[in-house]
Amino acid sequence: MTEQHFEKAKVVCQETLQPGIYSLVLETSAAESAVPGQFVNLYLGDKSHLLPRPISICEIDKAKSTLRLVYRLKGEGTRAVSELAAGDTLDILGTLGNGFPLDIPAKRPMVIGGGIGVPPMLGLFQALSGDKLAVMGYLDEPFLLNEFNGAGGSTYVATESGRTGTKGNVIDAIRANDLAPDAIFACGPKPMLAAIKAFAESANIPCYISMEERMACGIGACLGCVVKTTAVDGHSKVKNARVCADGPVFKASEVDLT
Repeated sequence: MTEQHFEKAKVVCQETLQPGIYSLVLETSAAESAVPGQFVNLYLGDKSHLLPRPISICEIDKAKSTLRLVYRLKGEGTRAVSELAAGDTLDILGTLGNGFPLDIPAKRPMVIGGGIGVPPMLGLFQALSGDKLAVMGYLDEPFLLNEFNGAGGSTYVATESGRTGTKGNVIDAIRANDLAPDAIFACGPKPMLAAIKAFAESANIPCYISMEERMACGIGACLGCVVKTTAVDGHSKVKNARVCADGPVFKASEVDLT
């Protein structure tokens, strides 16, 4: 885990990618230590939004000291975030959580994202090298595809509606395109992660997943985001782990997704 601290971040820009999906760019020194897979807590500074809003990092620009956050409108908190404009400031805590390992000796790594689990995979895809693959799953309308296509490697799409790419889910797209990675990194809903874990185990390749759980404190104090693990956790002495502090990235074999 990298250094975390409170600071005042400045909004560089914000745009709507599609209805309900927003892209927010913040200027912050947290970008200097950020790694793909981590997140930041956004504090809205009013009594009606006491809890922070944790949002995963989509892109990191260390040269410009900026973080790009792509998020879905889910409630009043994210609605307040969506109303921020260039020049506004807000308090953030970051960077938080453990990111994806970048030292895996993979020649053909694959990143997989599903729904709002797509954005955290962009920064990782940009950071990876080799004959890299990206498989993105959407309900209907894809977003961030231009960025993935511009990051090198090969990008494949699955949509449940069949509007773009393979009709079905990410596993369907992997099989339809006969993709054979030697390492997998994924983020998305739990059923998708369970299917990816099973696929990786059947192929005997390493797999790292970023868990999507509802968070409150974001620093491991409240235990509101625990997930079941396959081994006893050193902190709690039971088979669970805190997504915000022990994750959100885990080795798939260490998490119980049943």
